[in-house]
Amino acid sequence: MANMSAKKNPMPVQEPERRRNNFGEVALGYEPEQAVDEAKRCLGCKNKPCVADCPVNIDIPAFVALIAAGDFEKAYGVISEYNSLPAVCGRVCPQETQCEGQCIRGKRGEPVAIGRLERFAADYHNERAGKHSGGQSGPAAKPKDGKSKQKVAVVGSGPAGLACAGSLAKKGYDVTVFEALHVAGGVLSYGIPEFRLPKAIVKKEIAGLENLGVEFACNTVVGKTLTVDELLGTYGYRAVFIGSGAGLPRFMNIPGENLNGVYSANEYLTRINLMKAYLEGSATPIQRGKRVIVAGGGNVAMDAARCAVRMGADVSVVYRRTEKELPARLEEVEHAKEEGIRFFFLTNPVRINAGAEVRLGAKGWVESITCEKMVLGDPDESGRARPVRLPDSEFDMEADCVIMAIGTSPNPLIKNATSGLDTQKWGGIIADEETGLTSRENIYAGGDAVTGAATVILAMGAGKKAALAMENYLSGVRA
Repeated sequence: MANMSAKKNPMPVQEPERRRNNFGEVALGYEPEQAVDEAKRCLGCKNKPCVADCPVNIDIPAFVALIAAGDFEKAYGVISEYNSLPAVCGRVCPQETQCEGQCIRGKRGEPVAIGRLERFAADYHNERAGKHSGGQSGPAAKPKDGKSKQKVAVVGSGPAGLACAGSLAKKGYDVTVFEALHVAGGVLSYGIPEFRLPKAIVKKEIAGLENLGVEFACNTVVGKTLTVDELLGTYGYRAVFIGSGAGLPRFMNIPGENLNGVYSANEYLTRINLMKAYLEGSATPIQRGKRVIVAGGGNVAMDAARCAVRMGADVSVVYRRTEKELPARLEEVEHAKEEGIRFFFLTNPVRINAGAEVRLGAKGWVESITCEKMVLGDPDESGRARPVRLPDSEFDMEADCVIMAIGTSPNPLIKNATSGLDTQKWGGIIADEETGLTSRENIYAGGDAVTGAATVILAMGAGKKAALAMENYLSGVRA
């Protein structure tokens, strides 16, 4: 029987007071009964509006119907046909602005909880696969067909690179992923906190790709250790996909940004997520601030702020527009507020101030931050109201640690070391939106390296599109 409730089945979560003190996952996932009940809210629309807004085009009504029928493994099978990282996407994909945003049930109530159901199916499969295969999960490796053993290189093991690698491996190509860091996963490993995306989940998804035959070469900085031109020449790769992300942090260029106690969000999150700075005895140094201010309003700002809470800090977020314009996911903002994080809207930092005491050299340490109030003016090029400073509105906020989470840019290392690769003025690689083809015929690119910082699922969609175009190129098919 259909479930015509106007509301989603609520997601079980850790209580705020408890989760403030640990890095365990906040959202605990549906039990089978909850998943079935939620799946029965789906109307099974024939025109499938949810699919049209899914960057990897999962057949959502099909897998939801299978969950409603209690066939969870088949549901996972449908998802994995389209998505190489279902357990990841079920946790971090912004469904509210994509598939769920188009759900008919959302017209007169809440949409079907598509993301929660995707997560449920993936977790159900992984738990059972792990019990029967010594911890391995994911699809079994397919034998190569003898015709398509061509070597393909993927630069970067983030979402775009993993999606591209998985799609090509399923077609029998010999895929190697080159990763600069010592651990694969890109932003999934160094950027997204454990309490949103457990690293054990990332490892399982990567193990599934290894099971398909994908090889990972970590500690390899393409552009330094070797170049894209060498991959195509000396090492015999027939095509290369660049999915190196946007890991170069931006700063505001205000006085005091060079003080001790000022971090980019990238550095702060990398030390915590990848290098486990929150554990006693961790080898990586980090400032355990008592009063932390995070500048920015996106998902990365929320991640940094929520990590700082768990590191024992009193945390405030300053954002130069209003709450309505916050780019972060609504769920993340709500969780941040529940955890005691304060928000100062229409507030913009103009100066970071040092204390009188100087330690560890001449730079000094953060003592406070000076901000000014803003008002919203006419829309800017993005369509959002432009923040305008309010004269004579400066005020100070106490702080001993400031985290800048105002965006990132692609690292110029690869483009500077690759001949004939056209790029945007701001650093992004120029690539065709539908195929990922760059100015070089056998070099493709996608994800944040092309668009600038965006979402995991959009990067995966770009990786899938590029994989199809690369397959066509390598097999001699011309569009």
